[in-house]
Amino acid sequence: MHECGKSCINSIEIGRAALRIALTSSRVEETNVKERLAEHGIRSTAVDFGGEFIPSIVKIVERAVVAAQRQGLVTESHVGAGAVAGAAHEALEQVKVKAFGFNVGGKIGIARAGEHLCVAIYMGVGVLNLNELCVGLAHRSLASDE
Repeated sequence: MHECGKSCINSIEIGRAALRIALTSSRVEETNVKERLAEHGIRSTAVDFGGEFIPSIVKIVERAVVAAQRQGLVTESHVGAGAVAGAAHEALEQVKVKAFGFNVGGKIGIARAGEHLCVAIYMGVGVLNLNELCVGLAHRSLASDE
């Protein structure tokens, strides 16, 4: 509890949480991070992706939405799905200049507490073993009961 009388989790904290879970390298580590975040009232999930960037954009957004709904971060409504899809799309916009025309692979991290939802994209971009790394992060606000 904070001196304000509630948890006072803000968008910065949720962004950090989304990045933390996106940076995990195994399911075991992902589960550990998820449990630690839950102790602080933050719900989270992550999902892997990979492929050629442009054709993968829709699949990445879809995976983010499905993962968030399955894990109860958002409801199965157009409002919840739209918030996740919008944040995922914005995060991808931040990395598209590096990724355009290349293969990508990485992880989507999604975190939610109260009205704050963040989607983080952590990925390698390149050909064969010549990879660049990049991160995109976006925030959306939704009603606490959404």
